[in-house]
Amino acid sequence: MPKVLISDKLSPTAVQVFKDNNIDVDYLPDLGKDKDALLKAIDQYDGLAIRSATKVTQKLIANAKNLRVVGRAGIGVDNVDIPAATAKGIIVMNTPFGNSITTAEHAIAMMLALARQIPEADASTRASKWEKSRFMGVEVTNKVLGLIGCGNIGSIVADRAQGLKMKVIAFDPFLTPERAIVLGVEKVELDELLAMADFISLHTPLIDATRNIINAEAFEKMKPGMRIINCARGGLIDEAALKIALESGKVKGAALDVYENEPAINNPLFEVPNVICTPHLGASTSEAQENVAIQVAEQICAYLNDGEITNALNFPSISAEEAPHLAPFVKLAEVLGSFAGQLTESGITGVRIEYEGELSELNTKPMTAAALTGLLRPLLGDVNMVSAPVLAKSRGIKIETINREQQGAYENYIRVSVITERQKRSVAGTVFSNGDPRLIQVKGINMDAGISDNMLYITNEDQPGFIGRLGTLLGDLDINIANFNLGRKAKGEEAIALLSIDSAVSDEQLNKVGALIGVKQVKALKF
Repeated sequence: MPKVLISDKLSPTAVQVFKDNNIDVDYLPDLGKDKDALLKAIDQYDGLAIRSATKVTQKLIANAKNLRVVGRAGIGVDNVDIPAATAKGIIVMNTPFGNSITTAEHAIAMMLALARQIPEADASTRASKWEKSRFMGVEVTNKVLGLIGCGNIGSIVADRAQGLKMKVIAFDPFLTPERAIVLGVEKVELDELLAMADFISLHTPLIDATRNIINAEAFEKMKPGMRIINCARGGLIDEAALKIALESGKVKGAALDVYENEPAINNPLFEVPNVICTPHLGASTSEAQENVAIQVAEQICAYLNDGEITNALNFPSISAEEAPHLAPFVKLAEVLGSFAGQLTESGITGVRIEYEGELSELNTKPMTAAALTGLLRPLLGDVNMVSAPVLAKSRGIKIETINREQQGAYENYIRVSVITERQKRSVAGTVFSNGDPRLIQVKGINMDAGISDNMLYITNEDQPGFIGRLGTLLGDLDINIANFNLGRKAKGEEAIALLSIDSAVSDEQLNKVGALIGVKQVKALKF
């Protein structure tokens, strides 16, 4: 039975979800704060469910001998070393939609509080000052709201803002014109948004392209007296530049739920008038906490029990319906990649993977990852389906995939072609009704061969007597043949012998096979 650790505070409902799905679960909500204790305990778990307190470091991952999945109840995974998890084949999931409404509502609340200066007015009134004339606000009706980022949360903010009769414009490189029409927003470039918006709300992840997207130069392009809201990620706004813009009056007010450094303590913006600050409350509602807890538990259960992958940050998604259909083809892809990888002796510059037939309409990304795993493992050793695509990219290997309808005799097949510094080699295979992978073509030579743990791959001259000589030699070397498969380009030209054998061969045995008259190349293959 798979075992999962919950090392941060999650809703008790999550614990019950694991139990209902036959997952052994330990709920130790304070363990994430004790690095040493967590380090000692982690190797007994298949899954880890966390929020933000637990730090999944490279050291922790190195100790996690059985860990297969980390699930973050929330969006941000700054506390997870994703490259280290990827290298070890650990799936990292988040729950990007469980707190979307809550975060969007917080942004709207911050905007309205900013427009009417509610926090300062509250403090003043509680101090018995009654400064009614001091807190002159502005209406949001008919004002322009500029959204930087119009994905899941941004689109909800757009909907709520339209309910307030605001005009919504959006800058988002991934927002299609068609989607913009559906949302009722006007898609604009960033400079247009800065010049037009009365309010700006940020809803984009923190990546290199968005870090300090609102900086001193951006503030110069804004309307005088505009207001800005950030409930997305600290680091999107240059806080030093914001302080200057606020003090100069260029920016009338700011509402911040996130900061460059958190927890935010003694932040210089705290002393600036017209700044509303909350302690990263975007996802802090009882409904959101319940939603993300249930969602992360369900995702981890689905992966550990059925192989379903949802909202993974380092691997393609696989639905519950897809998993059983994909499994035999994923196995085939890995076998083909391994076959090609074990025959490759020079640097790989490119890989082409072709999917033909009904197979081409399936989710081929996991198959591609499997093919790359099989290909790179003989060359690099510790490679898995999660790390293989990253390793291939880091080594400058160009990956090309081709999907097409059935053209030949087989209903489905996969061909893996490897381009090296010296040559191009291809191997193709299919899956029979029993689910077993079969080789159907090697180097353009047709054949039909099953896969076994130990195999011999031999290229030879197509000359009379070769098969007899090979069989005799293998008998003399005490190598038992389970299956013998042959193929050739044409009479008298290059031929291939692919043998399934009962045990691994020694280097000495392999050298004797290589010295046999007619042998051009021999390789021992292991699957």
